[in-house]
Amino acid sequence: MTTLLAPDPAALFDLPRPPRDCRIVVAMSGGVDSSVVAGIAAATGAEVVGITLQLYDYGAATGRKGACCAGDDIRDARSVADRLGIAHYVFDHESAFREQVVDRFADDYLNGRTPIPCIRCNMGPKFTDLLAMARELGADCLATGHYVRRVMGAAGPELHRAADPARDQSYFLYGTTADQLAFLRFPLGDLPKGDVRQMAEQMGLAVAAKPDSQDICFVPDGDYARIVRKVRPEGVAPGAIVHAETGERLGSHHGVIHYTVGQRRGLEIGGQPEPLYVVGIDAATAQVRVGPRRLLAVGAARLTDTVRIGPLPEAAPGEPFHAKVRSMAKPVPVTLEGPLGDGADATVRFQAPEYGVAPGQAAVLYAGTRVLGGGWIEGTEPA
Repeated sequence: MTTLLAPDPAALFDLPRPPRDCRIVVAMSGGVDSSVVAGIAAATGAEVVGITLQLYDYGAATGRKGACCAGDDIRDARSVADRLGIAHYVFDHESAFREQVVDRFADDYLNGRTPIPCIRCNMGPKFTDLLAMARELGADCLATGHYVRRVMGAAGPELHRAADPARDQSYFLYGTTADQLAFLRFPLGDLPKGDVRQMAEQMGLAVAAKPDSQDICFVPDGDYARIVRKVRPEGVAPGAIVHAETGERLGSHHGVIHYTVGQRRGLEIGGQPEPLYVVGIDAATAQVRVGPRRLLAVGAARLTDTVRIGPLPEAAPGEPFHAKVRSMAKPVPVTLEGPLGDGADATVRFQAPEYGVAPGQAAVLYAGTRVLGGGWIEGTEPA
């Protein structure tokens, strides 16, 4: 094999023993990132086992083949394993994935919330089930292609944002527990995507130029409402679009599943003196409330089911914690009110008004680059 860009592959896995005495399990989705992780693992000299969870075969439902953990991607993962000369196993987890992720996704939309299924998947099938399988196989660690960093701190391993901000996936992994983090490895956390693709080419992997997945795996065309109608056809009901301040009925809609807080497009409301946005959704009355952008300003978010990764540091004066309320949002300064972790409720208070904060999303807290944990946004307080 051509010399890897990584000068010391074994150092990326922090193995407890010489590599030749270790077993590394790699979560292989069929994409370039997890394939390169498998290649780096193989280069250490350890025994490597690739595992792919078949989570959702949406080909019949959408007419499109290939996505994370389904269809053509499983074949790509198997092809990479063959190229690297490692074992590869596929486990059918469609039932668990549908119950824990897809059904919850549909129910959240029907309840007027904005779900993040990738976090649910990481908390459930991907990490919980994969870690159990890896341990049953006697592995020393489970490696994934996520762009995050695992850093040893004074109290044990910590989860940190990736070195490349454009690739950072820490928002989706805030639910990782300390016990899981002790077993997980993220070899790509310090690498830019360009280097990863170059490594795939060096390894002779056919997936080197494979495009990144841009959509939720079971919604490849971005039509969330169609998936909700398919899963919960009995729950979609028409209703009214009303002005949040005046109560005036401005139009009708075909179901709250078509709307999220902060949305502007698709309202089909004309003749208004200023642009209107979705500022609230009342699923019980099937009412979509709209208003000017200033009504989206949020001063605080109430969190439920919070989790914490390791001890919570003291926030130094003038150096508050930061939080992200959307995956692509920039972390903003906040103060934390209440305990974080063990499922407790807490509140994050923004130093400046934050816009487009929607119930159902997650708020993830950071101290510098370190992920402290987070929780699900249950409600908001106006700025």
